Amino acid sequence: MSKASLPPEPEIRAGLARLLFAAVEASTRPRCEIALDANIHKDSLRRVLLGQRAASVGEALRILAAAGVAPQAHLFLFLAGSGDKAVAWLHSDLAKFFEEFTVELPSAFERVLGNQVHDVKPRWAKGTAHRVARLLSDHIEDLERKDRLFGTMFEATSEHPHG
Repeated sequence: MSKASLPPEPEIRAGLARLLFAAVEASTRPRCEIALDANIHKDSLRRVLLGQRAASVGEALRILAAAGVAPQAHLFLFLAGSGDKAVAWLHSDLAKFFEEFTVELPSAFERVLGNQVHDVKPRWAKGTAHRVARLLSDHIEDLERKDRLFGTMFEATSEHPHG
């Protein structure tokens, strides 16, 4: 994203407020507990959620965590320009996967690529993202196939027990 394409500050603050508001609203916890766990005064939380006060990065992470969502994943999605996805993925297994994935990715790059980490080109990002998604899709299909196979095998052994 070039500097020219960055949204203006009020738009960023409003988007972050929408994400935090959605996370708190989707939570089963009372706002006063979320404020307590996020180490923020309940009135400050109210103003942050209404977009009347900007949240710091630390506050945003703590509010998301206190609301019971994957904080780094949602903030990363928001910062990557996918605020709508950050809201849509609230409380989903996909968000939890994305959280673990984004936390693990830097060390995986260093471990697997070694010195080649400096040879990575930005233009490869889109294709690599699609390749990772395809790999994940293939993995899910493989697991589903194995589940069906084991289910069929289990049914067969249940119908015809030995002995």
